[in-house]
Amino acid sequence: MSIDKETMRKVARLGNLHMDDAGLERAVHQVGGIMKWIDQLAEVNTDNVEPLASVVAMELHLRADEVTDGDCIEQVLANAPESMQGFFVVPKVVE
Repeated sequence: MSIDKETMRKVARLGNLHMDDAGLERAVHQVGGIMKWIDQLAEVNTDNVEPLASVVAMELHLRADEVTDGDCIEQVLANAPESMQGFFVVPKVVE
């Protein structure tokens, strides 16, 4: 697949990119090279290839789901400008 100057001009306009003629010529050449590379990738046989999240086999090590910092209400509220009954007091924002 190739790209011409008018198509590149349209893509630049849609992307809100301001390009002069020299920039358009350079972009046509660069995008054309990318499109050729994509065409090469399309020729690769990917039948029976499982999708991967990573090329390296990784196992996530999960920690136990347990509370480790609870029961410290006084420390949490120590820097609060105002608190009431163990909660932060904030200005009313909804009428």
